[in-house]
Amino acid sequence: MVRNMWIKEFKALTTRELFEIYRARTDVFVVEQACAYPEVDTVDLTAQHVFSTAADGQVQAYCRIYRDESQTDHWHIGRVLVVKTARGHGVARELVQTAIDWIKKQPEAKVIDIEAQVYLSAFYQQMGFEIMSKPFDDFGIAHQEMSQALVN
Repeated sequence: MVRNMWIKEFKALTTRELFEIYRARTDVFVVEQACAYPEVDTVDLTAQHVFSTAADGQVQAYCRIYRDESQTDHWHIGRVLVVKTARGHGVARELVQTAIDWIKKQPEAKVIDIEAQVYLSAFYQQMGFEIMSKPFDDFGIAHQEMSQALVN
């Protein structure tokens, strides 16, 4: 079970929370997955940041959720991660479900889109997502577009 789960917009994050989020994202996406790409981007400024923390404040799991600029009834879940020490305890499922539940409360939300790493497709299918594309390369890692239609 996660000690703390938070959903905050960028300007509500404390300096320490932002540091811990960026440290976790860099550790997982840049170092662990060996992807040299601009991890921090302007989406962070408008996204809701969903994260769990351990008692010491270190981020254990994280994702961000944001509305599609061109299709305003579509929301995205991205940058989903669980740090190595927290894996295998159901944290990812709790994190993604928290994000889904938050999006479902948005009156205009009709679809949730994700770009999932292919090896995680079955996990996301269990969470209600459907595969929408063939695998594609994203910085050397196979991904697939997946979507979940929301029922109002």
